[in-house]
Amino acid sequence: MDLLDAERWAATLADSGLLWQGFLFTMGVSLLGLALSLVVGTVLGVFSTTRSGVMRAVARVYVEFFQNTPIVVQVFFVYTAGPMILQRLFGTPHVVRIAPFLLVVVCVGLYHGAYMAEVIRTGIEAIPRGQLEGAQSQGFSRMQAYRHVILPQTFRIILPPLANQALNLVKNTSVLALIAGGDLMYQADIIVADTGYLQSYVICCAMYFLICFPLALLISWLERRSGRLRRPKASSAGTPAPVARTTGEV
Repeated sequence: MDLLDAERWAATLADSGLLWQGFLFTMGVSLLGLALSLVVGTVLGVFSTTRSGVMRAVARVYVEFFQNTPIVVQVFFVYTAGPMILQRLFGTPHVVRIAPFLLVVVCVGLYHGAYMAEVIRTGIEAIPRGQLEGAQSQGFSRMQAYRHVILPQTFRIILPPLANQALNLVKNTSVLALIAGGDLMYQADIIVADTGYLQSYVICCAMYFLICFPLALLISWLERRSGRLRRPKASSAGTPAPVARTTGEV
């Protein structure tokens, strides 16, 4: 079987430095893309829960656009049209090329920011409204109330779906290979093109597994922990303890 051929594995492993280079590149894109998506998602999640119709409309349009267009199309659009748009903005005589690393950080960050926004919105809506009003009655501004009272509780609630979005973001960085981006998948393509052997794809899958499997375990642990925290404790008599109803009033 060709995949078990020792010579092919030796030839592939001789170029493994390229794969590790792509691995580190993918990790960097993933971390920065995740940071950007959290910032975008938090801002839009807050917009979605404000009383301002304009802010809610901005958040809704953004979320609907990014969730209903493929990330591959978005990456190709930014890759081809982005340099021309920057040329017009800065008035340069030539198009302004965008580094593939920066391009995909921005693309995956903005794309997953739409999904983060929905997750954060549902988390904010799960917090009783009275907590925001109570914080404002204590002298907090609306922004301070979100920062110190609402968002810390929100992120504890939504940790499992946030981790799931991080997992999806890592896998979506493979779109870099379509624009010669230098990521893990792109480096695997180079080795296959040079050697004609498919072994580098096997190693590529294993490296993605190294990134994604710990995240999958983290998601499972967070979901179990979240379930335990939500489960009512039993009273000393062996009957379920009453759960206090939150009215949302202060």
